[in-house]
This record gives sequence, C-alpha cells and structure tokens, in this order.
Amino acid sequence: MHAFSRKLAGGLLAAGVFAVASAAAAEEVIKIGFVGEMSGSFAEFGRQMQTGIRAYQKQHGDTVAGKRIEVVYRDVGGPKPELAKRLAQELVVRDKVQVLAGFGFTPNAAAVAPVATEAKVPMVVMNAAAGGLTKLSPYMARVSFTYPDMVPPIAEWAVKQGYKRAYVLVADYAPGLDVEAAFMSAYKKAGGEVIGNVRVPMTTVEFAPYLQKVKDLKPDVLFSFVNAGDVSPAFMKEFRARGLDQAGIKLIGTGDIVMENSLKAIGDNGLGVVSVYPYSALHGSELNQRFARDFVELGEKHEPPTIMGVAAYDGMAAIYAALRKTGGKADGESLMAALKGVSFESPRGPLTIDATTGDVVQNHYIRRLEKVGTVAGAEGGLGNVEFETFAPAR
Repeated sequence: MHAFSRKLAGGLLAAGVFAVASAAAAEEVIKIGFVGEMSGSFAEFGRQMQTGIRAYQKQHGDTVAGKRIEVVYRDVGGPKPELAKRLAQELVVRDKVQVLAGFGFTPNAAAVAPVATEAKVPMVVMNAAAGGLTKLSPYMARVSFTYPDMVPPIAEWAVKQGYKRAYVLVADYAPGLDVEAAFMSAYKKAGGEVIGNVRVPMTTVEFAPYLQKVKDLKPDVLFSFVNAGDVSPAFMKEFRARGLDQAGIKLIGTGDIVMENSLKAIGDNGLGVVSVYPYSALHGSELNQRFARDFVELGEKHEPPTIMGVAAYDGMAAIYAALRKTGGKADGESLMAALKGVSFESPRGPLTIDATTGDVVQNHYIRRLEKVGTVAGAEGGLGNVEFETFAPAR
C-alpha cells in the first residue's frame, strides 16, 4: 500500500477522526462524498449518476432540514478498489463528508466498506449489484439492485412461455457469476433445462464462436448478461448476423444488454429482445416522465436515464428522507438508523431500504425492446416497454 494510503488508513483509527462526522453535523453544510467513474471507458457510469443527482436537486432543491447539501465528486475511473478506498479516506479525513455515495463497481464498494465502518460514515451504493454486498458494513445502504433478486422473474417467465431448453452466456466476473447462478437455479426450479453455459471475457466484442455454438445446440432461449458500452451492440449484431433469431432461438437477458444509452448503437438488432430490470426509462408514472425529461435536459450528452441515473436520484431521495427524519442531524449512527427502513415512490416505482439488511426492495419488470418514437427516455426511437411486473418476494 502507498505510504500516503497507510497514513490515511492509520488516521482513521484515531479517535479524533471518528469525531469528524459528529463535529461536521453541527455545520450548516452537509457534504456527500461521491466516488464514481467520471473518466475513461466507464465515464458513462459517473455521467449518469451525476445527472441523476442534479435532476433530484433541480426538483427538490439543495437544502433539507435546514441544511445545505453539497456533493463533492471524486473520479475513480473504473474498477480500481485501492484507489476507491484512498479517495474515500480523503473524503472523510480532508473533506469531512458525512455520507459516501456512488460506487459503480462492486470491488470499489467492497474496498470502501471498512472505511465507512471505521469512520462511522454511511455509504449509499448507487450501482454496484453483487449479492450480499451490504453485509460488508453496517453503514452501507444500497439503492440500485441485486442480481440474485432480479434474475429469477425472467427465468420463471421464460418457462411459462414454453421456452423449456436454455443456454446461458454471461460476462466472466462477479456480477456475471451471480447472474448465471440465479438464472440456472430459478430456471431449473421452474421446470426448465439448461443445456449449456459459457462465461465470456468482460470486455470482449468477439462473440462469433460463442454464438455459433449456441446455434448448433438449438436451445429454445438464449439468456445473456453482457455489459453496455461497446459490448452489447456487438453481441446483438452477431446474434442477428449468425441467424439465431431465424433459427427460432429467443434472446432474453438482464436489462444490461439493452441499456438505454446503448440503444442507438444497438438499433433494430435489438427489436423484440425481452429483459428483466428494476427500471425502464419509459416507466409510465408521471414522476418518471418528469424525471426523464429533466434528466435528458440536464445531461451532458442529453442521454436518457438508465438504472444508474435513477439510482443516483433515489440515493439522494433516501438521504434527504433520512435527514428529514433526524431533523438535520447527520452523525453516522443517527443517519444510518434513519436510512434503514426509508420508503418512498421512485421514478421506477415503490422503493424501500430494508430496515435489517440495508438493501433495496423494489419491483422488477419484464420488458420488450420496441420502436416507440421520439419520447423522453427513448434513444434512437427505441425503448424498453414494460409488460409484466414482479413485486418483491420479501
């Protein structure tokens, strides 16, 4: 570990540092320290979350319970846990933030968990989605989603549609393994048969050999989880080029394969793809329509909101709700106690932070990619249209 990081980590053990949040709570400004991807290959993560935060503050102001809310941004650039930890330490020690937020990747959130615990500073996870993450710190709350909760509904849906033989393709990293395990377990439980599976490199755009094998095996359905950016458009293009759809193989997956900000690149190759996700930018509520309009207006690239954008919006909603409950008191224990059990209406539907686990509880939606024209939340005239809702099991 770098000497500066060791010095900061050691400093967190000092009693004086533990008092930082309590001392700062008496101030008129409450600072939220954001650790996210603001540059590089994953800059869209940070861009989405920053715009979600801006949309929330446009609608609700920058003050709550008599305190002004200030967000301090730090760029981690990607899945870099050591850097994420160092940035979080600096935010707590130097910037005296009362809340940590952001975290596009699970490894980054996991690395920061001990910092939050030692400093007694709540951290609000706005994207990282691995199962069990909130167990790493009693000061962690999550407003995004978890793959073990999200995937089973589409497995059940597929079997009910008569798709009894599935092949599974996932990106080879922790979330992909969560997705694979959740789908295979739920699909078999529902009466389906998994005839094969493969894990592909996280950033590959070369899908020809994998999809040719799928075509040769002739499953009823291909369930997939790959990331957005350049990956999902390449995957969709190869799926069509290999003629899997013409061979009668239905493509389904998590919402990552049809993320809103990739739809222009995916184009008609994605039409008809069915996915499961806790959010669609076309969710029909008035609250979401207003959110989508504000998000597109405020965004640097005028992109539609994705789950990252709405989760950041909801992260701010949760923090504001907790501060209202505490009357502006922002010491770690008070604020964390107030965060747990918070419940409100999100642009994605009803949302609760579980009072015991600190994890998110929400609906999951089965959606179909369709042509929808020029509406807020659509990209390239395409959108994920929800047609079935699965309420939370817990």
